[in-house]
Amino acid sequence: MYIPARYSPILFSALLSAIMVCIVSAFVLVISQGIHPGFAGQWLKSCLTTWPIAFPTVAVVAPVVRKIVGKLTR
Repeated sequence: MYIPARYSPILFSALLSAIMVCIVSAFVLVISQGIHPGFAGQWLKSCLTTWPIAFPTVAVVAPVVRKIVGKLTR
């Protein structure tokens, strides 16, 4: 099953934001609280509450960053 190419920016934003949220929230939890018995549940809750903010942020910011990078590189 393929997703039509016109949805590429949305899929890119969804995947990038999900990966970043998972990595960053795990890192922050390990640094602040260490790995403990309730870590997995707390990490999942953190991911699920943060991703709705990260997804639209990436969707809006990514095109702007691409333009800036395009102007700064040759």
